[in-house]
Amino acid sequence: MNKLYSKILTVLALLFLLFTDSCSTVPLTGRKQVNLLPESQMVSMSLTNYSDFLKSHKLSSDAKATAMVKKVGSEIAAAVESFLKSKGKEKLVKDYKWEFNLVEENEPNAWCMPGGKVVVYTGILPFTKDESGLAVVLGHEIAHAVARHGNERMSQGLVVQYGGMALSTALKEKPKETQALFMKAYGVGTQVGALLPYSRLQESEADKLGLVFMAMAGYDPHSAITFWERMAKAGGQKPPELMSTHPADETRIKDLKEFLPEAMKYYKKQK
Repeated sequence: MNKLYSKILTVLALLFLLFTDSCSTVPLTGRKQVNLLPESQMVSMSLTNYSDFLKSHKLSSDAKATAMVKKVGSEIAAAVESFLKSKGKEKLVKDYKWEFNLVEENEPNAWCMPGGKVVVYTGILPFTKDESGLAVVLGHEIAHAVARHGNERMSQGLVVQYGGMALSTALKEKPKETQALFMKAYGVGTQVGALLPYSRLQESEADKLGLVFMAMAGYDPHSAITFWERMAKAGGQKPPELMSTHPADETRIKDLKEFLPEAMKYYKKQK
């Protein structure tokens, strides 16, 4: 019992020190977050894992759909950079080399790793329908990366699983486990109930930032409502991974509607 108590106190003390030394602020929302890992290391891991993922998955042969993903993705990326520059936070994406790929996967999903490495699954396209719907998804997933949510999740995982072990040490001593933690932190292959789902707070931040990004890219934020309504109607089957750790449909749609007036302030209609 004494050993357990001592361990708890040690972990709490460690968390306090980590919090005070590693606190940053999420753009737009102003929320304080704890990111223990150097972003340069996260980007480095991203390059390796992104490359490995693409080697083990088939790129889509649909030239039109692939071109759409790259077009919308590039427009969202430009909007992200413009938004962050206006907030004096352009350093958040200084190491980003944007890349957008469409892979043949039936699962409705998409994700963005640090460094701007984005993958869209063909299974999400029946739900996105068009460029505006795709902008909703890409804006949301890129928002997770820009807001450092993956770093936040992985930081929590390192503390919980390895007592705050440094990433370099974890990679050396537990390479497979650490790689798995990284992939889960960015939603690659995560299933319902898996470790480190995005929290509802993080989801709300990604929703809001995503609306701003798509609006600045020239896509009407109202498209987010119809997209999530289509996703909600996917009931009767296993919930898509993109939804599995997200807020209830009704809650998300309600919150999105409430934020629309703010998002519309950034809307620049495409010519």
